[in-house]
Amino acid sequence: MSSTYQQLSMSLEKLKLIQMKEHLEEVSNFVSQNKLSFSDGLLKLCTYEIDYKSETAAKSMIKAAAFPFVKTIEDYDFEFQPCVEKQDILEIATLRFMENAENIVFLGSSGVGKTHLATAIGIVAASKRYSTYFIKCNNLLQRLKKAKIENRLDSVLKYINRYKLLIIDELGYLPIDKEDSNLFFQLINMRYEKKSTILTTNINFNDWDNIFYDAVVANAILDRILHHSKVITINGRSYRVKDYIKLSE
Repeated sequence: MSSTYQQLSMSLEKLKLIQMKEHLEEVSNFVSQNKLSFSDGLLKLCTYEIDYKSETAAKSMIKAAAFPFVKTIEDYDFEFQPCVEKQDILEIATLRFMENAENIVFLGSSGVGKTHLATAIGIVAASKRYSTYFIKCNNLLQRLKKAKIENRLDSVLKYINRYKLLIIDELGYLPIDKEDSNLFFQLINMRYEKKSTILTTNINFNDWDNIFYDAVVANAILDRILHHSKVITINGRSYRVKDYIKLSE
């Protein structure tokens, strides 16, 4: 091995271009055998490095998003839930809704796969390096309430609002008092027409007054969520009884 090659290998390591270092010999031989130019070889080395760093960054974004699990659109059983059009979900997965600061609402009873689909879309966004965050609605409200008590509400709202995509799971599973309703409205209002939010809920929109215990606030929240949104209604059976249904058939 020539001293020039060794120096180049050491320089790549010092620059933390590890993939370029690891593929240096392979690319060097490839360039020589195929009589390619220096630029061709350098481009191939850079591609290795860029691909690796992009993959690493995507994994970091997915981890930072705090998803409850890792599931994809392909993992979803569309045959079991025929009311969900796969093409509609694939269209959402293009993330054009984020470009337009639109919202997505998954509406349906417990166990029909709302969280699965919300997470799958979130993973697509995070893998494309959009800042994404997943949080249960009750946990979100507890966090905002704590911040208000500690006089940190503005900073916490700004911190949560910075995410390009916010996924709020299980809206309506637990009652929301008037104070929490106002806190929730503040966050939704900050994101309105600026950032995208995905919500999952088991409560029909006509019944949101009962969730928030304040018709005025409920209508204001609904207005901002639904103004620019796509609603996916899932009327199917719960996945949690899927295996039992198969056994009984």
